[in-house]
Amino acid sequence: MTISTGEKLPQATLTQMGENGPEAVDLSTKTAGRKVVIFAVPGAFTPTCHSAHVPSFMRTKAQFDEKGVDEIICVSVNDPFVMKAWGEATGATEAGITMMSDAQSEFTKAIGMDFDAPPVGLMARSKRYAMLVDDGTVTLFQEEENPGMCEVSAGEGLLASM
Repeated sequence: MTISTGEKLPQATLTQMGENGPEAVDLSTKTAGRKVVIFAVPGAFTPTCHSAHVPSFMRTKAQFDEKGVDEIICVSVNDPFVMKAWGEATGATEAGITMMSDAQSEFTKAIGMDFDAPPVGLMARSKRYAMLVDDGTVTLFQEEENPGMCEVSAGEGLLASM
């Protein structure tokens, strides 16, 4: 079942690259007492994710800051090394977007956002969405109907609904 507005995020551990390699991050701890945007993409370096979704949050980061958002997190079912390289390649890391890995799809499955697309080589991936989380509770959730689209889950789409 897909997570919805008003629900608490499930217990989950994501991974991000730190100074000494991959670091486990408890999502409940990371969102406690904070306002956080989490957006997810089907895959790092894939066309829509690379050219539209991540850049939309880079463009709108200052507007999210003005609305009191403490952090913007990009989640993908890729390993943390790929997420680090992707953050560097897009400029997302330099722009202040936190790139996090859900390599085992633990979080993605727990919120009901997993899918497979064998014809294009995407297995156990995340659907495209964006959410606003306040102190661990989802206050706004926007899922794209088509994984190739980036409208309601783009930075501008989420801002328009806030």
